Amino acid sequence: MTARELDAAGITDPALRAAYTASRRLNARHGKTYFLATRLLPVDRRAAVHALYGFARYADDIVDDLGAAASRQERRVALDTLERQWLRAARGEEAGEPVVRAAADTRARYGIPARHFTDFLASMRSDLSVEAYPTYADLRSYMHGSAAVIGLQMTPVLGTVVPRAEAEPYAAALGVAFQLTNFLRDVGEDLDRGRVYLPLDLLGAHGVDRELLAWSRRTGCRDARITAALRAAAALTRDVYRAAEPGIERLDPVSAPCVRTAFVLYRDILGAIEKDGYAVVHRRAVVGRGRRAAVALRGLAGALTARSGARPAGRAGPAERRSPAESGAPGGSGSPDGSGGPDQGGCPGGSGIAYPGGAPAATPASAVTERRREDGA
Repeated sequence: MTARELDAAGITDPALRAAYTASRRLNARHGKTYFLATRLLPVDRRAAVHALYGFARYADDIVDDLGAAASRQERRVALDTLERQWLRAARGEEAGEPVVRAAADTRARYGIPARHFTDFLASMRSDLSVEAYPTYADLRSYMHGSAAVIGLQMTPVLGTVVPRAEAEPYAAALGVAFQLTNFLRDVGEDLDRGRVYLPLDLLGAHGVDRELLAWSRRTGCRDARITAALRAAAALTRDVYRAAEPGIERLDPVSAPCVRTAFVLYRDILGAIEKDGYAVVHRRAVVGRGRRAAVALRGLAGALTARSGARPAGRAGPAERRSPAESGAPGGSGSPDGSGGPDQGGCPGGSGIAYPGGAPAATPASAVTERRREDGA
């Protein structure tokens, strides 16, 4: 954390300043998109954002990155320790971990409900035992704690031009959109951890199950059924982005450019996935540095103008309009049906149809679509 950011936020205690600085380092190292977008916030609000994301990142690292050899029980013990520290810090008592102290201080300064942190830790705990989600409704229940509450925590820090309760559903939806994007981008890596986050009914509607995904990951072969399922998951995620977007104009105008930048950059990941032929079982799709820089510069211009009071929040500039790949319109790379593209894994015919297992039983795609409508996605 820079001294300027800490001074602007009114954080003067040396130990607390060190705690916020530790949170900032976590974000700079792990959350490149979030860290970049946070630079567009007014200087007095950045420390709080780093504290909230630093706490979330720390917990996530316990679940997924606490040493390659760490057992589930060791991870569970570490998460229990974190939760005990959080409860102490929330009561105003001393906490051992700096990121816990910074998050607790931010919660108190902005009046963030404690249940948002409790719900978050509950979802982190479920990652130690739950390996798949049968339906989108089941996944939405998990994402309330793992993603929606992050948006709810952020809302008081960002500020709103409407009653907070009116802005919160959009903030929660944006957290869900970001996490669905992560799930799609990280399909292969999550398989390596033994998890499948994409709803099993959505996958099954296209004849895909865990065994097919694992086979594709292991052999490097592609399969048209997997491509179709991933395309459906991307469409579902775009639906959530559309539901969340109106919330940006409900934010304080000086905060809106930060959120708009994160919105555009994260949504761009969907376009990058499509451009790469939905090869996420085998590799991550990334947004190019040039595109990231262009969006960030436009966000900076919007932030500076908003601070001068000359530009209302939430108006999309040219770089913020969706590309054909993002909107699902023709023009993305790869074959017309999305099953082609680079790196077919050397499989016969290029499609990976040589998968030795039988096709999983499919559920009607309409059932998944209808469930999405019921969940308000």
